[in-house]
Amino acid sequence: MSWIARLLGRRQEPEVVVEASPAPTTADILASAHQVEQQIAGRVPAAVTARVLRITRTVDDMAPRLDRLGAGSQQAHTVVATATSYLPEAVGGYLRLPRDFADRRVVFKGKTSLMVLCDQLDLLGVTLDKISDAVSREDANALVAHGAFLAEKFAGSSLALAPEAGLDTPQVEQP
Repeated sequence: MSWIARLLGRRQEPEVVVEASPAPTTADILASAHQVEQQIAGRVPAAVTARVLRITRTVDDMAPRLDRLGAGSQQAHTVVATATSYLPEAVGGYLRLPRDFADRRVVFKGKTSLMVLCDQLDLLGVTLDKISDAVSREDANALVAHGAFLAEKFAGSSLALAPEAGLDTPQVEQP
């Protein structure tokens, strides 16, 4: 309580401290994605396994690189949420269903639960691929720009790189 509040005889309400849970570490993100791999082993059709493995491979590649996306980045959040929430929830919902029902019974717009899950996994995979490509493109552009800097810096040197090495263009070609 402040001395003014005591002087005036006011009661001060206790401060409420809200502790936010810490952000998941790279190890947490990878563990969550690989836990899904373990959950599906021998329990889902090959189409689901292939899609989950595509996603977990991209998470494996992206998790150590999330710092490149910047604090508070929507792309970084998408990678983390995919590994820790979106992927486990989608697969978990499918695994809770009886196999015959999940794989054969139409549940939404002419699709079975298996088809719905595959659509969700495809969307997650494409989204992660776009994020991964964007990060890689930024890294490649930085490499090309650094090469252009070196070529300019050492233009009169025997270390100078030839323009045909591709260092005269400071952008990576878009696919």
